Amino acid sequence: MATEFFETGHDARRPERPRPTGLLDVLSVAAVALDTRGRVVFWSPQAEELFGYSAEEALGEQAARLLVSPEHLQSVTSLFTDVLETGRGWAGAFPVQHKDGSSRLTEFRAMRLLDDLGDVYALGIAADHTLLQRVETDLALCEQLINQSPIGLALLDPDLQYLLVNPALERIDGIPAEEHIGRRLRETLPFPDVDTVESALRQVLTTGTPLLDQYHVGRPPADPEHEHAWSLSFYRLADPGGRVLGAAASVVDVTERHRAAAEADRARRRLALVAEASTRVGTTLDVQQTAHELAEIAAPALADVVAVDVLDSALSCRRMRRPDNGPELFRALALKAAHPTVAVRAADPPGDLAAYEGDRLVTLCVHTGRPVLVPEVKERDLPRIARDAEAGALLARAGVHSYLAVPLIAHGEVIGALDLKRTQNPAPFDDDDVVLASELAGRAAVAIDNARWFQSVRNTALTLQRSLLPDHSPHHTGLEVASRYQPAQATSEVGGDWYDVIPLAGDKTALVVGDVMGNGIDAAATMGRLRTATCAYAELDLAPGEVLQHLDKVTCDLEHYIVTCLYAVYDPRTGRCTIANAGHMPPALARPGRAPALLELPAAGPLGVGGIRFEATTLELRPGDLLVLYTDGLVETRQHAIDDRLEVLLSFLDEPQRPLEETCDRLLHGLRHPDDHDDVALLIARALQMPVRDVGVS
Repeated sequence: MATEFFETGHDARRPERPRPTGLLDVLSVAAVALDTRGRVVFWSPQAEELFGYSAEEALGEQAARLLVSPEHLQSVTSLFTDVLETGRGWAGAFPVQHKDGSSRLTEFRAMRLLDDLGDVYALGIAADHTLLQRVETDLALCEQLINQSPIGLALLDPDLQYLLVNPALERIDGIPAEEHIGRRLRETLPFPDVDTVESALRQVLTTGTPLLDQYHVGRPPADPEHEHAWSLSFYRLADPGGRVLGAAASVVDVTERHRAAAEADRARRRLALVAEASTRVGTTLDVQQTAHELAEIAAPALADVVAVDVLDSALSCRRMRRPDNGPELFRALALKAAHPTVAVRAADPPGDLAAYEGDRLVTLCVHTGRPVLVPEVKERDLPRIARDAEAGALLARAGVHSYLAVPLIAHGEVIGALDLKRTQNPAPFDDDDVVLASELAGRAAVAIDNARWFQSVRNTALTLQRSLLPDHSPHHTGLEVASRYQPAQATSEVGGDWYDVIPLAGDKTALVVGDVMGNGIDAAATMGRLRTATCAYAELDLAPGEVLQHLDKVTCDLEHYIVTCLYAVYDPRTGRCTIANAGHMPPALARPGRAPALLELPAAGPLGVGGIRFEATTLELRPGDLLVLYTDGLVETRQHAIDDRLEVLLSFLDEPQRPLEETCDRLLHGLRHPDDHDDVALLIARALQMPVRDVGVS
């Protein structure tokens, strides 16, 4: 029967043997059956590969003669007899004689068989010992690597269901190994993009191309409060015949690297923010603009809602009282939201004054001079953050979940607070945010402090200067007058520019424009003294040249001051205007129907040089003529030639009939720039038609 089976299985017409597809094929396990007399009755194709004899050569032969060397014959015969008589199987290895004469150590499993007729046979299953040992070593190595590897490993079937996971994967995702088995991949991955991961893995199963080192971030069930990161790699598994068995997945926990990279990136962004603040905050000496620049920097980089509030006492440069537990009066300077939110309605609009009680956190911040941090805002915290109950309700509605207030400290003095809230940014404020906010607040506080003192000094000088300028009627006998004074916008102090319109006897009018070289309160005070002296000399009905000579003497008595001045007297009865110039810019004359021009006056030095004679020039002003007097701040710039600027000035005087107020505005708007570094005094006079007086008949 066995022979018939063998012969049927080895028919010469049988198809080509299929490719190996399993472990037994890889091992090339041979099967040999012997009858009770030790003759070969079954010989598998693998036996031919292992021992070298074909089935035709082996069948019917004594197995011992073919395979066993003489020195091992007795022990093999005894083993064979024991298996047949007792039915106990045997496992072990012994050297086998190969057909080529070599001896090869072979791993055997021997057992007794019974057929349906009661005949007894011995079945031997054999494999090359070296190959088997290598496979066993590989399997042991794989098992140890899988079980002891710090890398999470998983085997999945073609439907992406778990077949095996190692202990490392248990630790990584926090799910016991037995709870993985049979579950799908998407049921255990804590990634928001699990659909993308699963799609990529199916692509690996289809193409066989591995997908390596895919970075994913999520919150595992074992630690849902914190973000973790993993590096995933996928490989297709196939048997030697190419049949897809499933996929292997490796998971490496790179959370520490992820956090370190995130912290490094956060540090870079903090440094970049500080560097940006150093160039963008404090670009002007304007308190409100500086506060606005700080708010623009902080939102959204640091907070979703940013407010900059300065103590009203600091803004007015009053001496600060010592901190106490009482209320504080804040002036809101800037408010910035990174996105539309009702939290803006809970804040004080810029420019408003608001009193905050001593129990408010912003008040505590300025009293202690220390940051106030509320990482997680609870309902009980809102009354201490908001100005009132309504504002607290708005903050709750906006979803304010974290709060930080840092003091604005300049030169050791607390002048206000930087108020920060987070709504959409999910991260709570932490100690690093406190350091960053304090750095930004410190830089801005110095700029705000400089701006508030500049503004105070400037306001003082400007108030003094404006108080010294004339408050005159625009109408004088035979003249219509308009004037402007505009202080410099980009300097730290006001200058000494002035103008005056002085009524004189006989319906005459003196027109004066002057410029004290220098700036500040001293220059303004000097201007006031010269203006007073000019009015006094004008009352004496002196000629313009004589008035300038007297002013020159007065100026010489003033320390380190040089003054330019233009003095003109207009007599409406004669229509004549007499002008004397002390180093000043030439006046412009615009007549209807004629091109405007600059008056050519005798050259003379400025006041304060001493010993200079000032010559006067007389011209006729007809009704409708314009005489334009101005200081150099109107036309001088650092980028343009003075001749070009004077041409521009004349171009704005092309319509002498235009209203004087409009002409003043056109000149200032067309010639001035917000960053100009000098004051401007502008005086325009238009000659009017004198009314005909009735003459009695004698």
